[in-house]
Amino acid sequence: MEDKVLIIIPAYNEAENIERVIDELITDYPQYDYVIVNDGSTDATKQVCAERRYQVLNLPVNMGIGGAVQTGYRYAWENGYELAVQIDGDGQHDVSYLAGMIEYMREQQADCVIGSRFVKREGFQSSGLRRTGIRFLSVLGFVLTGVRVRDITSGYRLVNRRFIRIFAEDYPADYPEPEAMVIAAVHGGKIREYPVVMRERIQGTSSITLKRSVYYMIKVTLAMLIRRLSFGVRRQK
Repeated sequence: MEDKVLIIIPAYNEAENIERVIDELITDYPQYDYVIVNDGSTDATKQVCAERRYQVLNLPVNMGIGGAVQTGYRYAWENGYELAVQIDGDGQHDVSYLAGMIEYMREQQADCVIGSRFVKREGFQSSGLRRTGIRFLSVLGFVLTGVRVRDITSGYRLVNRRFIRIFAEDYPADYPEPEAMVIAAVHGGKIREYPVVMRERIQGTSSITLKRSVYYMIKVTLAMLIRRLSFGVRRQK
């Protein structure tokens, strides 16, 4: 019997992209269920989803990427999904890799599989500045947990039922991917990376500017440190 799989798609102002992303899922990957979490978009995302009759959860206000993803995990937990995978609503994540990620999870008996740009280093690799930041966070994650995840900021990640429950209860609010990997590691999760090729955005531009990139690095570094320290304190009580 095949596992029941849910694709979680957080979306904020993705009206230009969401139709192409979801129509590809419906046409090419009908074996997977999906849910869009519309994170209080101010553009036509809600209207597009309604007109196309997509499976969508509309948040009344903008919760941020972490809140949207956690909503997806709560939906997955409450509806009995064995596996859940996050993909972005901008078309960067190629779902053709998902079957391989699921098989690799089974082979490795892993709890979490990251779709990684940096295993084979093919396709869209992001800018040199961002790659430097990713390497720093990857090293920091290893120092804090003993687990090395090279593409620690990847939003393409597959988790099993155990971590659906954990992330449904506890998921970082802002820029969550590196901190979520700390959560997975300190809970004893077996984390593996699977080679994927990322696409560039279909339409629109990234919301991460140079100023936000500096804020991101400071915020995520502190969040990873605090998360690791707080878990240690809880374990000692």
